[in-house]
Parts: sequence; structure tokens; C-alpha cells
Amino acid sequence: MKALHFLLSLCITGVCLCACQETSHKKEYNQELALKLKADQYGMSQYVMAFLKRGPNRNQDSITAAQLQKAHLKNIMKMAEEGTLVLAGPFMDDGDIRGIYIFNVESMEAARRLTESDPAVKAGRLIMELHPWYGSAAVKEINTIHEQLTKKSIAE
Repeated sequence: MKALHFLLSLCITGVCLCACQETSHKKEYNQELALKLKADQYGMSQYVMAFLKRGPNRNQDSITAAQLQKAHLKNIMKMAEEGTLVLAGPFMDDGDIRGIYIFNVESMEAARRLTESDPAVKAGRLIMELHPWYGSAAVKEINTIHEQLTKKSIAE
């Protein structure tokens, strides 16, 4: 499991770093952006990563499960709009780990409170496994970029 966490963290950081490279290969430090994103000297920030896992209560009927999923997605949108959730998404297999969240918060406790606000967690359909994570400060810009690419809300 530790290898999976390390590999996932490495992949996400790599994707973010590659996406932020300029095509001219000319590296130019942007102090204004670094300050805005609260990047350290390496262009990195601390986050909390949550692994969303299958919870113990998955016996809801299909209508209730669909309602919980819709409420779960609305909660994701709310946290993204607040800036506390900078990345979220499901895994595309049918494993026990259903997806990830990356929280831009000051503490594990703050992330725990946010996960407890999720209707799917409240219903026991999902549980969260939280870990401190160190990654590119550029991750904080994902939601801004995503808004420019979105034609339809996932919560509709």
C-alpha cells in the first residue's frame, strides 16, 4: 500500500510539473505567482491527500445510492469553489480505493472535518484515509484551468 501511495504521489507531481513547463525551455522564476500560491523555494506546497475507500455501508437501494452520489459530487464542487479541494477524481477500476482528494488546508484535522462533511462518508458508503502530501504548488491552479475546459457540471 505504501508503494501505491508513493507511486501515485510521484505520478501526480510529475504530471503537474510537466504541465507547467514552458515549451521554450527557458525557466523564468515568477515571484508574484510563487507568493500567490504560497510556494516554497522548490515551487512546492504541503497538502493533505485523501484516499476515498469503499465504506462498510454500501447496501443502499439504487435510488438512494444515486442521491448520495449526486450529493457527494455537489460537495466536491463546493469544496473546490472554496479552494479547500484542489484535485479530486475517481479511479477507473473497481477496486476498494474509489478515488482521491487533495486538500489545500493547514492541517490533517481540517481535512478530516471536510471529509466528514461528505454525504457519502456520513452515510458510511465511503471512508477516507488521510495522508500529508508534498507536491507542486501549481496544483492549486487546477480548478481555475478546469473551469475553462468544462462544458457541463459533474453534479448535474
